[in-house]
Amino acid sequence: MSNEEISEETFWKRKIRDHRITFIIIIIAAVCAIAGGLIVLFWFIGASPFGGFGTWTFDQWSVGTLILFVLFLFLFELLLVGIPAILFFGIGGYLWWRRLPAEEKQEFKEREKKEKHTKRNWGGGSGFSFFIFIAYCIYLAVDGTFNTTFGSQPYTYWVYTWFLTIMWILIVLGVPAGIILLIVYFKVWRKK
Repeated sequence: MSNEEISEETFWKRKIRDHRITFIIIIIAAVCAIAGGLIVLFWFIGASPFGGFGTWTFDQWSVGTLILFVLFLFLFELLLVGIPAILFFGIGGYLWWRRLPAEEKQEFKEREKKEKHTKRNWGGGSGFSFFIFIAYCIYLAVDGTFNTTFGSQPYTYWVYTWFLTIMWILIVLGVPAGIILLIVYFKVWRKK
């Protein structure tokens, strides 16, 4: 069977099965990078002098302090998470590619050439931002701070409640979705 006759799903299932350890390492490294990025973000929010070490309210910010805050946050994320992740994935990817057999390299190259000619339309935002906003409003209402002025709470409160909203969305929607996927996997996909 030639490379073009294999469907995309079949191709990647076979590659994941053939390189199971590599894909597990990639997933673990990606989760660690995301966790590291969130840890650096929360650390910087509370430790940054631009923002009064997490105590300023929104009325104490200026455009200058906001730009410096974002700039230094970007630099810390890049230094503590971005560069190590780029090095890990770059060196690891190079070493993995070097160890691949020539026919497998050729298979990847042929698929890449074929995929370059396809157009992708990613569409719009699909309402996800609006859904997050509604969930954030519900969380603030449950917390009792829906009508609270921005200047009465430190900015860290508003940022942390946004992250808590995301966490609750993931718990409320993610746990049932995970259970359903496990049931479908064991009842349907595994039998194939």
